Amino acid sequence: MTNTTSLHQRPLGRTGLHVSEVGYGAWGIGGNGWIGADDSESTRALRRYIELGGNFIDTALGYGNGHSEQLVGEVARQHPGTLVATKIPPKNGKWPAQPGSHADDAFPAEHVISSTETSLRNLGMDSVDVQQFHVWNDSWLGEGSWREGVEQLKKDGQVKHFGISINDHQPENAIKAIEDGWVETVQVIYNVFDQSPADRLLDVCREQGVGVIVRVALDEGGLTGTITPDTAFPEGDFRNRYFGGERKNELQTHLRAIEQALGISTAELPEKALRFVLSHPAVSTVIVGMRSVKNVERNVKLADGQGLPQDQVEKLRAQRWDRNWYSA
Repeated sequence: MTNTTSLHQRPLGRTGLHVSEVGYGAWGIGGNGWIGADDSESTRALRRYIELGGNFIDTALGYGNGHSEQLVGEVARQHPGTLVATKIPPKNGKWPAQPGSHADDAFPAEHVISSTETSLRNLGMDSVDVQQFHVWNDSWLGEGSWREGVEQLKKDGQVKHFGISINDHQPENAIKAIEDGWVETVQVIYNVFDQSPADRLLDVCREQGVGVIVRVALDEGGLTGTITPDTAFPEGDFRNRYFGGERKNELQTHLRAIEQALGISTAELPEKALRFVLSHPAVSTVIVGMRSVKNVERNVKLADGQGLPQDQVEKLRAQRWDRNWYSA
């Protein structure tokens, strides 16, 4: 099937790459964390995303211990021009990166190289468009051997561009890396509730020509409107913890406030939430978890370069809700 639509693209910072403003987030198809994905449907969803004009897929070695990469690679290899980003897990297994840790605890050069080689085998590719550290501490800038590892990968042509995935809800903990000039992309949580990247990080990225990959734009599903106090998740699904205790009840109050502020129905929440993120000029792409063809077809329609009217952006700015539900 040929492309049936054209997704609006944006520059990925100074990399020279142009990415669909709605990207494909491949954590949910890895088989861990998010439970319930079906490989055949995941593959169909990936193919449908590309058929509809999408060109940017974000995965990680840590998603299902490489399973997500294998599914992504199977599809991407069949569609030349598809851009793939992946991530290196920290060697010490600390998520997020811990204050006071040393760079070589997480990303010594040999680990950076060997993890990338494993990812390339999973993907079935000779090179990856964007390689990222899956966690980060700005204190690591002058430490360890990670730079040598990245330089070697670029020299050997195995990595084209390098970025970092910023720790959950810590947008300030990357500004030094951005200003240092080594980082070409950052991946960060940014949504209607967590607007902290707009305080400073996004402006610094624009000034430095750093591409911004937004994750968790729908608050792990909270901003879809489909999670109610009665919602149950499969055993082993991380959302049991994320939406644990009274959090599903707390969420409803904030969702109703958004609906009232914009005069919208619950069904319109995800579109408004994604367009809010895309309304910031620093954002290159928002990666959305899409485990079904239906979700792909719904979400890629938003990649039209339109964003939200400014009055709606202002109303949503007032819905900021600072909290960290990744903590226990």
